[in-house]
Amino acid sequence: MSVVDFARFVDELAALSGQAILPFFRAAFTTEDKSTGQAPFDPVTEADRAGEAAMRQLIRRTFPSHGILGEEFGSEQEDAEYVWVLDPIDGTRGFIAGLPLWGTLIGLTRDRVPCYGLMHQPFLGERFSGDGRTAQYRGPHGTRRLLTRRRSALSEAIVATTDPRLFGEGREREGYGRIEAATRLTRFGTDCYAYCMLAAGQIDLVIEAGLKPYDIVALIPVIEGAGGVVTSWDGGPAAEGGTILAAGDRRLHEAALALLNV
Repeated sequence: MSVVDFARFVDELAALSGQAILPFFRAAFTTEDKSTGQAPFDPVTEADRAGEAAMRQLIRRTFPSHGILGEEFGSEQEDAEYVWVLDPIDGTRGFIAGLPLWGTLIGLTRDRVPCYGLMHQPFLGERFSGDGRTAQYRGPHGTRRLLTRRRSALSEAIVATTDPRLFGEGREREGYGRIEAATRLTRFGTDCYAYCMLAAGQIDLVIEAGLKPYDIVALIPVIEGAGGVVTSWDGGPAAEGGTILAAGDRRLHEAALALLNV
């Protein structure tokens, strides 16, 4: 693929998924609960399935040798050199509440390493993309390069997490509690939008637990391309999900990691 061809393809992928999803937003639709036992409510909707199905069809038609890993329909050819990692609606809880704090995540890995990511918010008409070296915003307010904020003090940091109840008892919850107590302001319910605001220099830290690859792969090249860092809580690669810490400033990331691993 040439650069132009790739740009055109991911634009079409985002547009198709948006066309499939938007008719359900702030409308009546069926919601199912994927959670089991005592786990928190984990919704999936007709919109999730419609969006992923549209993307899978286009990927199969255009790149039949590529693999696909998606939240709703699992994996195919997962050992391929290139694998698309898809989450049609990251932030389904916000989606079913009519809040525009959700997005479609489109990630691409090469030999299991994230090499491109896009977050598309079709209701707001915003796209945040990156390749690990640079990152860009495109939306109603134009196009601009994304750059994280340089802030090294935890006491001045804005931190975001989806829901503190998603942290497990013990180490996870205690670690998150130390971060919240040490920072200036905490925001909840932002899902993938928080990572994009980190890349845009609006938020300083994002801390999560229980993530799957399709929750984070697309966001890694955006954050790194904007100058930020994202790892697991032990400082390792984030692409497999689990406990995740993203920061706009490497010094802030190191300080937060130290606090998480007391």
